[in-house]
Amino acid sequence: MQFVAFERKLQGTGASRRLRNTGKVPGIVFGAGEPAMIELDHNALFFALKKEAFHSSILEMELNGKTEKVLLRDFQVHPWKQQILHIDFQRVDDTTRLHKKVPLHFSGQDDSEAVKTDKCLVDHVTTEVEIECLAIQLPEFIAVDLSGLVKGKSLHLSDITLPAGVKIVKHGSKDPVIVTVAEMKEEEIVAAPVEAAPADDKKKAKGKK
Repeated sequence: MQFVAFERKLQGTGASRRLRNTGKVPGIVFGAGEPAMIELDHNALFFALKKEAFHSSILEMELNGKTEKVLLRDFQVHPWKQQILHIDFQRVDDTTRLHKKVPLHFSGQDDSEAVKTDKCLVDHVTTEVEIECLAIQLPEFIAVDLSGLVKGKSLHLSDITLPAGVKIVKHGSKDPVIVTVAEMKEEEIVAAPVEAAPADDKKKAKGKK
């Protein structure tokens, strides 16, 4: 993905506040040289942040007529307004080694024995994982095939097929669960009893006859 940034000359809390009032977002680019103070168009950035790829892939930033490869590292939003307050990017090249969280894209669960035959419930316990790799090897997402799911067996982190050069960064559990499979309990449908008409109503009905 590509985006355009502009050099930010004024710094400080007051300058950043005035910048936001004009529809801009202050930011910084660090790594591989001197930090660069930048500003971006708020609306363009707001919609870019809604795209998954903007968070988990190498971006091309155009600044002062030069294009650099960067990675989104952090951003701050207003507590209740739909407003981006600040954003941080990191410069990268093909030799930069990264630790980055990437999303998991699940597919094939409806074709699995667990769902198709045994009518089990599938729960995606984890939807993203932290990986380590070179910037050039950073995947936008990791595909997880669930077509082999069977009743009573969970999918663990070690069961995921990773792209070449990508390693999982583990925290805590040695092999955490990614997907669980649970047998669906049959719901007992109890028919509601038909309420008998009150005695007075029965008498009135007979009187009308």
